[in-house]
Amino acid sequence: MARCEQGYLCDVCGDEVESIRDSDLYLRFVIGELPSRQLLAAPERHLRCNPINAQFIDDPDFPAVLAPGFFDRRELDPQYVQQRTMLITRGWKRLQELADNAQTVPLPEYPLPEFRTTET
Repeated sequence: MARCEQGYLCDVCGDEVESIRDSDLYLRFVIGELPSRQLLAAPERHLRCNPINAQFIDDPDFPAVLAPGFFDRRELDPQYVQQRTMLITRGWKRLQELADNAQTVPLPEYPLPEFRTTET
């Protein structure tokens, strides 16, 4: 496949991030950590290629990820871990919804409600 026909490439493993379901870039957008104007410029990764965020997804449909080292959730403040787990899990669930409806959902409505702005 010609490079121009590929989607975003993961800056960790180099493989194509084929679906929004697996996109760390769009997860960060959905949870309010990335403005829409940076979607084309920010690096993309598979969720599993960014274990710092992926370790906070708590859902039976997402196999657990460990992030050993300084940012291991088992070593962090329990209240922070709880808050981060709730946010990132909600964001991941939103990605799953968007994957099924992305053609009909306008970009400003991708983020969780508390992170929606009029900016696109």
